[in-house]
Amino acid sequence: MKTLDTLQAIATEVAPTAGTDLRAVAFPSEYAPGARNAVVTCLKIKPEEKVTLITDESCLEIAASLASELDRAGCTWNAFVVDRIAPRPLKGMPEAVLSDMESSQVSIFAVQVQPNELLSRMQMTDVVNRRQMRHAHMVNITPEVMVEGMRADFNAVDRLSQVVLDKVRKATYVRATTAAGTDIRAELNPSYKWFKTSGIISTEKWGNLPGGECFTAPGEVNGVFVVDGVVGDFLCARYGILRDTPLTVKISKNRITSVSCANKELEREFWSYTHTDENSDRVGEFAIGTNIGVSKVIGNILQDEKFPGIHIAFGDPYGNHTGAPWKSTTHIDVVGLSFNIWLGGDEGEEQIMSEGKFLVAA
Repeated sequence: MKTLDTLQAIATEVAPTAGTDLRAVAFPSEYAPGARNAVVTCLKIKPEEKVTLITDESCLEIAASLASELDRAGCTWNAFVVDRIAPRPLKGMPEAVLSDMESSQVSIFAVQVQPNELLSRMQMTDVVNRRQMRHAHMVNITPEVMVEGMRADFNAVDRLSQVVLDKVRKATYVRATTAAGTDIRAELNPSYKWFKTSGIISTEKWGNLPGGECFTAPGEVNGVFVVDGVVGDFLCARYGILRDTPLTVKISKNRITSVSCANKELEREFWSYTHTDENSDRVGEFAIGTNIGVSKVIGNILQDEKFPGIHIAFGDPYGNHTGAPWKSTTHIDVVGLSFNIWLGGDEGEEQIMSEGKFLVAA
């Protein structure tokens, strides 16, 4: 197998300069297993279905590998390279894309996102939710993710995710600690739904690929969350893995009360991002990563939020699915490492993870 550096070099060499015919775009053969996983295992695309494939200049080779598998599946598909039909950062999802989605059963979004593009993605997922499409959200997909996280056994991840889902749906709270200093408690609201996005994507809930998490909107979170993994959105690429310069976030009644970090630029940017609107500092997502095919964080939130453990997000709670009645224009995940996790309920507490290892089996 070629090294990651070699794959990235190949990807640079084969990038086309004109046209949107992905069949004419060469891609490293190492992408094929991950692409096949996406099309066959995760999305289960049928020959009679139509797919909308959305990509950009940065992800052309990855999109080409997906297109090759769509051809293999025998389905109809249309591809859109957003840079070529709208200026970046996107102020909204191009109408041509949204219009094409109206006649598709499946959509795939493989794009390197830019700051202030959340609205365009929300417009896209609004169509997905309304039409109950199967949607693969491959935000910031990279060669490394294609040859690591996308090669997971998603059927095994799905089985574990279902075990975790069955347990958390019975819990009234989740408690979690880490040696780095995380100590949080999330009270669960029975009116808010839990979902799994295990990589096996259905019409019930669109999912990120690679998949592997169970999530909800929490009732209320209190405590300290030490981000020694990664932060999300565009800050992830900018700051990478935070093991040596962790970001400490203090939370009271579901709101950020303070942040601190040796990297003051990260501290300032994170604080600014989480104070964009009135709910940007509010915990909108509480999740347990379940992708047991991922062995380490790599500095890419798409894969790293699936790393076994806890991640939370500040901002929009995906209310169309969770049932949370509030909204935000932002959503940023934070990932920690080596968690101990307990679920509490009427029958007492059960520890389901110790130092990052699951204690439950599918």
